Order: sequence, then structure tokens, then C-alpha cells
Amino acid sequence: MSDLLFGLDTFGDVPEDDSGKLVSHAAAIRQVVDEAVLADQLGVDVIALGEHHRPEYSVSTPETVLAGIATRTSRIRLASGVTVLSSDDPVRVFQRFATVDALSHGRAEVILGRGSFTESFPLFGYDLRDYDTLFEEKIELFVKLLDEKPVTWSGTLRAPLENADVFPKTESGHLSTWVGVGGSPQSVVRTAQYGLPLMLAIIGGAPERFAPYIDLYRRAADQLGTTAHPVGMHSPGFIADTDEEAKEVYWPHYRVMRNRIGALRGWPPIRRQEFDSEVDNGSLYIGSPETVARRMARAIRSLGVGRFDLIYSAGAQPVSARMRAVELYGSKVIPMVRDILAS
Repeated sequence: MSDLLFGLDTFGDVPEDDSGKLVSHAAAIRQVVDEAVLADQLGVDVIALGEHHRPEYSVSTPETVLAGIATRTSRIRLASGVTVLSSDDPVRVFQRFATVDALSHGRAEVILGRGSFTESFPLFGYDLRDYDTLFEEKIELFVKLLDEKPVTWSGTLRAPLENADVFPKTESGHLSTWVGVGGSPQSVVRTAQYGLPLMLAIIGGAPERFAPYIDLYRRAADQLGTTAHPVGMHSPGFIADTDEEAKEVYWPHYRVMRNRIGALRGWPPIRRQEFDSEVDNGSLYIGSPETVARRMARAIRSLGVGRFDLIYSAGAQPVSARMRAVELYGSKVIPMVRDILAS
């Protein structure tokens, strides 16, 4: 599995400094850049930045931060994770990522999604009642833009285009584009319909329960006559020198973040017992390098995915602990996973 890719994924969670004080949003963005530079030096394949419009997160425009990372790195792929296409303009998204692609000599990737949060819709003047139509129309347009030829298109929620040429073009003529899916069969089939790679957000429960979605993607591509690409997965986790340290650093900040979001979605407060169960048997990859590598290898093997992105921040974990997690992922976890899968 030498072509297996490993990434790191963050929303730019605002961390604490080592005195326990939250840093500014500006400092949090610079911290993400430092973590990406370290990941590049350690041989991590991808850094993916998610788009959010909430106070806990610093990254609202992934491509802007990726452009900064592009100028300080040489090989790591630069992805969004995800870009909320529904509340953005497909033409502008293409232009911005084509620009990152230029700055990085062809390393840009856009992962398109509908968004698991809804703050961007009222912020940019979109009606949530149009949630499904917005994404369906905009991904149709975006796929046309990927041909990098003049586009004629019309929909119901955006002005039509008539033979519109969009710049800049990419040097390769190809902007790497994925679709991020959280568990909707309709979204899986749509991804196959457009022949795009599928990135599964597996953030809770046993990863094996997503096997039917991967099978659906492959069957749909076969029936539609499109290409079924290697599937990616992204899941949360955290790495420290020991299992106990990883859990104790991660848990208090994760609990705050999880309960804050849960209050908006009607979830009961999370108990430590649930957290420990998710670490042991679910989709939280938390622990020492050995523990995390073993669990990642099991998930990769059981699902047959071609890429694993670890969401390495969830709440205000301290800056020093986050840097250590990135270091351990690149220097120890990835080589261990490769060894396990090769044996």
C-alpha cells in the first residue's frame, strides 16, 4: 500500500498557550501554518483546513491560509477540509484554489461539502430552505469549471453564465477536487455521478459501519460509467507519548467543544464513559503512537481506503501538545501504520 496517503486535518481551533490562556485568532492562524510546516518536514502527505465561521475556530477561508503555507513548504498537498460550496460562489472557489495551485506548484486540492454547520448561510445571505438545491446547482457548475474551458450554465439560485472563461488556469489543467460526505447515500451517489473522489467524514461509531457507503460509491460509479477513485476518510484523534497523556490532554477541551455544539443540536452532555468507549472502539484515534497506529491500520484495512486524514485538534489543546501530536504523527505513527499494513 505504498500509494496510501496520510493527512492532517484542522479547523484552526483556537488553542491555549502554555500558561492556559487562549491565544488570539491571528495567533491561532499562524500556529496552523507552523504545524503545516512541521508536517511538511516530517513527510506527511496532506494538510487539510476546514472552513468554519464560529468563535472556537480561526480558519474561515482555508485557501488564504493554504496560500501562506504554500510559500513555506515544498511537498505537502494543500487541501480544504471542507470548502462549504453551498454558501460560496463556484467561480470564486475555483479561482482561489487555482491561485493556491500556482503558488504551490500544483499541490492544491479542494474538498467540497455542504457543511455540517450552518453559520455561513445567513452570514452570506443564503436561505437554509435552499440547502439541497444550492449544493446541487453549485457542484454542477463547479464540475464544468474543472474543464478549464469557457462555461455556459444556468440554474435557479445564481446568475447564468454564457461562454464565460475563468482565470487563472492551472498549469496542469487539473485542479484536484474531492467531495466530503458525512453519511448521506444521495451525496455518495452524486459524488460518483461526477466521477470525483469521495472523502468520508467518520467522526463517531465503529468505522466499519461506513463500508456500505464505499460499496455504494463503487457500484454507482460502475453503473454510471464514471471512475471510482480510492476513497479517503477523515476522523478525529490526538497523539501523545502515552495513552494516558493523550486522553488527559484531549478530554477536557474536547468535552467543552462537544457540549457547546451538542447544546445547539439537542445532544445530552457527553460523559467520560462515552468518550473512553469511543477511544477504545469507535472513531477517536487517541493515544500513544503505537495505539493510534494500530487502530488506524485496522480501519484502513477494514474499509480499504486510500487515504486517512487525522483531525488533530478539537478544542483548546495547548500549542505545545498540538505540535508534539503533529511531530509524533509524522515521525512515528505513519511509518508504524505502513509497517503494520505491509506485514
